[in-house]
Amino acid sequence: MADNRIITALDVHSLDDMKHLVTMLGDSISFYKVGMELFYSAGPDAIRYLKSQGKYVFLDLKLHDIPNTVGQSLRALTRLGADLMTIHGTGGRAMMEAASEAVADEAVKLGIKRPRLLAVTILTSIDEAAWQEIGGKYDIAHTVKGLAKLAKEAGIDGTVSSPYEAKEIRQMNGPDFLIVTPGIRPSFAVANDQKRFTTPAQALTDGASHLVIGRPITKAADPVAAVRKITAEIKDIP
Repeated sequence: MADNRIITALDVHSLDDMKHLVTMLGDSISFYKVGMELFYSAGPDAIRYLKSQGKYVFLDLKLHDIPNTVGQSLRALTRLGADLMTIHGTGGRAMMEAASEAVADEAVKLGIKRPRLLAVTILTSIDEAAWQEIGGKYDIAHTVKGLAKLAKEAGIDGTVSSPYEAKEIRQMNGPDFLIVTPGIRPSFAVANDQKRFTTPAQALTDGASHLVIGRPITKAADPVAAVRKITAEIKDIP
C-alpha cells in the first residue's frame, strides 16, 4: 500500500508524460503534486486525470495577489477537486483570510470536501545569502516561524516549509497543522538546486506531515524501486 506521506512532484509539461509516470508508478504512489509547469501546459485535465485514477492531488500554484483576486481564483480552482492548494504566506493576513473563506464557502456550495490550504513560507531554493539580497530583515528561520503563526491565525491549514523549520512549526502550531516539506533528498539522491534539504526520515522525525519528492523518484533509473527505498527509510516513523 502506498504511503500517503510521500507526494511525488510531476515536474513534466504534458499529459502524456504525466500519464506515463503515473502508470509506471502504479499503486506505489497515491499522492501527486501538480505544479506550475504541468498546470500551465496541460490545465485542469491534469487534475481530472489524477482524480479519475483515485489519486490525491496537491495543486501547487502559489497564488499571491490582492485578497479578492486570490479568493476568486481559489473558488475556481476548488471546483477542480484538488485535495491541497497553495498560496504565498507573504501575501499577508488579509489575503490568507480571503483565501480560507473563499475555499470553505465554495466547497459548501458544491457539496464537496473542502480542499486544505497551505501557505508557502520561504522557497527551499533560497538560502540566507539570497534572502538577505532580496531584503530579508530577519533570518529565514525567524521569518518562516512568523509566517507559519500568521497562517494558522488566518485559518490556513498548514505550510510549505523546508524541513529545517518543521520542528519549530510543529511545536508552535500543534499536531493537526499540516507541514509539507519540499527539499527532500533520500540518502541515495543528489541535491540538485535545493539549498535547504534533508532526508525523508529526518523531515518526518522533525514534524513534517508530507514529503514532496520529485527527481529522486521521477528521474531514477527505476522509479518504483526508488519509491520502495524511500518507503523503507520512513516505515518505522509514525
